[in-house]
Amino acid sequence: MANIKSQIKRNRQNEQRRITNRVYRGAARTAIKKTRAAFETNSLEPSKAAVLEAISMLDKAAQKGILHKNNAARRKSRLVKRLAAIAPTMTQAAAPVEETPAEAEPVKKPARRTTRTTKKPAKE
Repeated sequence: MANIKSQIKRNRQNEQRRITNRVYRGAARTAIKKTRAAFETNSLEPSKAAVLEAISMLDKAAQKGILHKNNAARRKSRLVKRLAAIAPTMTQAAAPVEETPAEAEPVKKPARRTTRTTKKPAKE
């Protein structure tokens, strides 16, 4: 047990922060476990919903400073990658590709407007 007042206060603060951090870290872990369980069912909709929930929890933990932002990004990337493996056609069907005709003329950019209103006299 600490004898110094500042250290006693610091211990109290650390304990409060530890408890708060456990809530967010535990929620992220639980969401990831639910996502992995949803992947086992090989059904798209529950898996997608679980991934979105896990991403939200990981973002909250990273925002609070409980997880490093790169750690959260790595975990999210792995989850999304696994979701994409379940539904490879979903990502392709989501964005239809528009074909542009080959004869189309290139679009010309408008002339650049200057902010200067008067021209400086030329040096002689």
